[in-house]
This record gives sequence, structure tokens and C-alpha cells, in this order.
Amino acid sequence: MTGKHEAATASLLDVTDVRVGYGDLVAVWEVSLQLRAGSITALVGRNGAGKTTLINGLCGLLPMRAGTVVLDGEDITGMPAWTRVSRGLTVVQEGKRVFRELTVRDNLVLGLRGGGVKRAERERELERLYERFPILGERRRQRAADLSGGQQQMLAIATALATRPRVLLVDEPSSGLAPVFVDLVFEALSGLRDEGLAILLVEQLVDDVLGGIAEDVVVLDRGRVVLHDRAANLSVENVATSIYSSL
Repeated sequence: MTGKHEAATASLLDVTDVRVGYGDLVAVWEVSLQLRAGSITALVGRNGAGKTTLINGLCGLLPMRAGTVVLDGEDITGMPAWTRVSRGLTVVQEGKRVFRELTVRDNLVLGLRGGGVKRAERERELERLYERFPILGERRRQRAADLSGGQQQMLAIATALATRPRVLLVDEPSSGLAPVFVDLVFEALSGLRDEGLAILLVEQLVDDVLGGIAEDVVVLDRGRVVLHDRAANLSVENVATSIYSSL
């Protein structure tokens, strides 16, 4: 993979030796990675490898047991999730997490409020989101529950963007989607990457990860990093071997 994305070297999020778990169980051990502005890092691994646990730790939904998370030079390790959002780190959780009984517009307004966008600026910001996701503009008055699965996923991403993030954590956005919507989601993420966001993408579609959407690949197995390399240096066979080597 070559081009302008290879030149993106500024580290926006530095994760160093983090441990994350639930209750007495530690599920992620000593994970370190860097997310660069204008770049997508793909996080892959088997179900249960610790990918979602890591995402939830980074965004503040789970406490860190050890290690540090530094956003653009500021240590955010101990900050609650809502403060991390205000600092520019936002998550799109797995499962099309939208407020189903609210309209498309109301979902987006909640995102704008969460991002601290003033009331006077909201209409302009809404129009900006509708331009990026035209289908949401067309259906702005419909309930989120009435959207297709793919449209709900687009709404979840758009709501995250409404918070004006600099770092976006995206957990399994292609899960359960028809191929046409998978393509649209990846196209949207690539566009955000081109605008300078740093993106951590949890994804099972290794072919797509290596086929152009990601610059870096991290393989997680049993809560530990077992492979971390540039996507251009890897093949599907390399990644698959790392994922299943412990079976």
C-alpha cells in the first residue's frame, strides 16, 4: 500500500502496556499500539480474543488495570468516557447502537450535544452530516427503528462523528450487513481517514482489511498482541496463521 497515507506519521493516540478486564478477570494484557492521524489500524482476532474489551477500555467504558492511554499528549487513562468524548475520542460500538425510538435527526442531535456543539451551530452541523450520509438526510424524520440494518450502522457512525472526534474506535461495523452496505461503511471510514482522523477498526473481514482500508494491522489472541505490522507487509495467510496459531 502506497500513497499519501503512508506519509501519515503523527501519533494521535498512544496506548502503552494496558490491561483491561471485567471484575476479577483480566482479558487484555500489556497491549501497546499507536494510532496515527490520517490512518486506519485494523484490530483482528478470533471471537473472545479481547478486541471489544480493549475498545471498551480505551473509550473509558471499562477501567484500566495498568498502562496508559495518551491522546495528543494528554494522559486520559483515568478519565470517564464522557470526558474522553469531549477530548476527541469517540467509539462506535458493535451492534448498530442507536436510539431506535428516536428519529434520525434526534439521534444526531444527541451526538452534537455530547460533542459540545452549541445550539446555534447544530443545524449547520446536521446539514454537514446529511451531505456526508445522504440516505440519513432523506430519512431524517423517520424513527431509527424503521431503517435497515445498514442504514442504522451509518446512523451510528454519523452520530459518533457528530461529537467531532479526532480518534474514532469502530467495533465490527460490517457485522450482519449486506455486501453493499459493507462497501458503503468502508468507503465512509476511508473518507474519514483521508480527512485526518485516526481510526481503530475491529474487523473480521481480513481480505478487506488488507485490500486497502487499513495501513496497520494488529492481531490479538487471548488478550495479547501476537502480530503488529504494516498491512502492506502482510498477506491473508500471515494474518490467519497468527489468529489460529494457538488452537
